[in-house]
This record gives sequence, C-alpha cells and structure tokens, in this order.
Amino acid sequence: MANDREVLREIWDGKLPVCFQLDQEEIMEIQQPDPFYVMVPRLSYFPLVIDKMKRHFLRYISQENADNEMWMDYNGQPLKWHYPIGFLYDLYCGNDPQTPWTLTVHFSKFPGNILLHCPNKDVVEAHYMSTVKEADVLKHRGQIMSAMQKKDHNQLWLGLQNDKFDQFWAINRRLMESHGDNDGFKHIPIRIYAEDGTCTQRLISPKNIDGSRKIIQQLITELFKKCDFSVKLRTHGITIPLDTPLQWLSEHLSYPDNFLHICVC
Repeated sequence: MANDREVLREIWDGKLPVCFQLDQEEIMEIQQPDPFYVMVPRLSYFPLVIDKMKRHFLRYISQENADNEMWMDYNGQPLKWHYPIGFLYDLYCGNDPQTPWTLTVHFSKFPGNILLHCPNKDVVEAHYMSTVKEADVLKHRGQIMSAMQKKDHNQLWLGLQNDKFDQFWAINRRLMESHGDNDGFKHIPIRIYAEDGTCTQRLISPKNIDGSRKIIQQLITELFKKCDFSVKLRTHGITIPLDTPLQWLSEHLSYPDNFLHICVC
C-alpha cells in the first residue's frame, strides 16, 4: 500500500453540513422547533451522530411517540442508516449538490418494509463488523480479521464511533494493505449503486489477465458493456478519473467498512 497518509486523512476529515427538520405532522407544540444544524463525518453512520438532534426534537412531539424508533428521509426517500452518510449524500445529491443537506426527522410510521430496525448502537457495531469481515474475505481470504484479537476489533469500532483517526487507522491499515505474494487483493470489495439505490456487487479482480492493474475505465466496460464511457462513477463527492487503478482506490478511498461505495452518475 502506498504510504499516502495525507489522502487517508483528507478522506477521514470530510464533513457534511446537515439541517434536520421535524416532520410538521408530528409537532404537538404551538411553538415551532428550530431546525437542528450539525456537521457530520462523511465516513460515519447516522445512528452515531444524532443523539443531540433527537433530544432537541423530543419535547415537541407526542409523548406516546417518544420511545419510538426515529428515522429520516430526504425528499420523501427514507435513508438507510446502514449506509455511510457520505455515500447517501452522493447517491441522492451528487448530481445536484446542496448545503446544508436538509433532512426530515420522524418518530412515527417507521417504514419497516424499507429500513432495517436500529434500536441502539450495538446494532450498528454488529452490522459494521460483519461488513468489515466480508471485505476481508474478498481481499485477504479472511486471514486478517481472524488473526486479530478482540481488543483490535474493539479499537477499530471505537475509533470509528468516536471519530479518532489515529486509533482507527492503527488497526485498519492491516485490512487496507496488500499482503503475501505481491499480487494485491484477491478481489476488490466494491458496491456500485444506481440512482434508485439498487446495488450491484460482483467479484472484481484488481488485475487483468496479463497482470496489469485494472483501471476504472475497464471496470465500466466490464460492468456496463459500454465503450463510449458515458457512464461515470462517483465516490466521496468526486467523479473518479477513468485511468484510476482499482487497487489504489480500494487502498485509499474505501469507507471504514473497507468497501468502495460508488454511485453511477
């Protein structure tokens, strides 16, 4: 892995300004609640950053809804909490960026047919660690996570949860690096999403048959069978140059779950 700590740090420090507004139908007080503004890490998950926002709105809703599971939508589209925040923004606002990102908060009518339930942060941790293990199987045949101790897994999670770059990367660098025979990863952990949120996940090799490194241009041809390259791919708010090697992307621009989350644009 290229020792490009500056790239990793720039990605880690990425933030989004978000404006949360309570659903008008749920307001029970005469006084309207002020919107809640906050800067959130692109790499995090909504359940990890909304505690203060939830407390801000609780006094304005019916007490019978106070213990309900909170959820959010953007323009009527429920937001899946198990997707990274930055990815969700790229998916729904990538072609028409807006700041702050205005979201509507709900305490009733949970769309269980669309969203996974998330009663506490332990659910987020379980989902996150499961995804990291899946990525490790694709990249390293599962050898890195299985060799780690429980304290390493805890440090990885706490680094992400508490937004501690050094704590997180002291462990995650093992998962991001190539190992062994210098052939790079076995496969690239990559999920590509259409504008409707439909996800494509396939076994993507980082190298071509002749041993050369596969680039984004070749990935587009492989997935979409287009030779005019009208399909563009976006991650972390940027359109990926066609000559970018997939392995470099995986090592530098993966989300903390070690997947590349890429939007078609």
